[in-house]
Amino acid sequence: MFYNRVKELQLLETLWSAKKPVLAVVYGRRRIGKTELLREFTKNHPAVYLLGRQESEHKQLEHISRACAEFFNDEQLNSRPFGNFDSVFSYFAEKLKQKPFAVFLDEFPYFVQANPSLPSILQDHWDKALQHMPCLFVLCGSSVSMMEKLLGYKSPLYGRRTHQMKLDPLDFSEARHFFPKTMDIKKQISYYAVLGGTPAYLLEFDYTKTLVSNIGEKILEKQSFLFRDPMFVLREELDEPRNYFSIVAAIAKGNTGIGRIVNDTGLEKGTVNKYLGVLIDLDLVERAVPITERKEKSRKGIYKLKDPFFRFWFRFVFENMDYVEQRKQKNLLNEKIEPELNAFIGKGFEEVCRDRLSKNAAFKDYLIGSWWDKGEEIDIVGLSKAKKSALFCECKWKEKVDAESLLRKLKQKAEKVSWFKEHRTERYCLFAKSFKEKKIDEKNADLYDLKDLEETFG
Repeated sequence: MFYNRVKELQLLETLWSAKKPVLAVVYGRRRIGKTELLREFTKNHPAVYLLGRQESEHKQLEHISRACAEFFNDEQLNSRPFGNFDSVFSYFAEKLKQKPFAVFLDEFPYFVQANPSLPSILQDHWDKALQHMPCLFVLCGSSVSMMEKLLGYKSPLYGRRTHQMKLDPLDFSEARHFFPKTMDIKKQISYYAVLGGTPAYLLEFDYTKTLVSNIGEKILEKQSFLFRDPMFVLREELDEPRNYFSIVAAIAKGNTGIGRIVNDTGLEKGTVNKYLGVLIDLDLVERAVPITERKEKSRKGIYKLKDPFFRFWFRFVFENMDYVEQRKQKNLLNEKIEPELNAFIGKGFEEVCRDRLSKNAAFKDYLIGSWWDKGEEIDIVGLSKAKKSALFCECKWKEKVDAESLLRKLKQKAEKVSWFKEHRTERYCLFAKSFKEKKIDEKNADLYDLKDLEETFG
């Protein structure tokens, strides 16, 4: 089943319909759904789909020959396969004179590993022939670092790509399609807070079982796909994974400031800064600052893990490998995970609330972020310079929240946010599982419980 990726699929449709020469790049972290996107497109359009493998150039060319023989009904390729990549691109150029078709080179970095001169070969054929005829060439790769290197300033393909598409994890509203239709939103949020929006992860859980059961069976068992995947992903991207693991684990434990990361890892500050820069480039870590400050100048920057599953895995699995090695997963669940699981889900709830606000037309002009200063913190803050309006929100993953008390505390913290303080208008939002009373004597304050969120996301 193919879910979502509506915008991405539409972009491929638009590029195809333009009937112009297109050299597009599709990239994103492993398991994010790139291959399924390309395969979905091939269901309705003529496209040669070629998958790179970690094997020799000779074997790569054999696979390419078989795929082309089937697509073009060319039996000669089975008996006389391509001898090099030059012949592959020359063949495509000749066939494009007869009819349009797309060419998808999936896991492109593996093709390059087999023949490092491949980018130069493609550049040559693109410049001489392919760019002068309607065609859709898509280079796709999971190794973000390698794809960016292959297409960077020093690459032969620099300046040739006409479009690029980075696939990100699904947000909550998109990820919900992976859950059973009968599942209530409370469970959906709980599962999303652990798994995040990576399609391959969302497909792993058995949603007829509880969240805790799934964690035990699908994450903590050494034979399971989810137990090893974070390590596998990082090792694919990084040359020195051990130090990166330590930094990511430090952040997952709550050491978000540079000083605390240095203390937790024992690494020098310069080393930590260098590694954090790489993790940010790979879209695994983000540096956040209070929304009222300029990112490049603020000294209040903290580091966060962007992916919910990586947060969960490094927080509970990586730090407790001894439990798994000694086959004491039940102890790990009972002693380490379950006591902290509700608080962990609460952080995911904040992301769901942000998603809800981003889809509210009333806040389309607001820049959404967070705010903190001197021990005070506001979960979500939205600022609109055009309206000189500030939105302040608190998110509580709790039942029967006292709205009046929570709003009073939120207003006290909002007083400390200096942005346009003398001239701004203010709005407030409170999110919770449920409230003691679903009413409040404030015209500029809104309450949203799980029922409201269910209606919002449909």
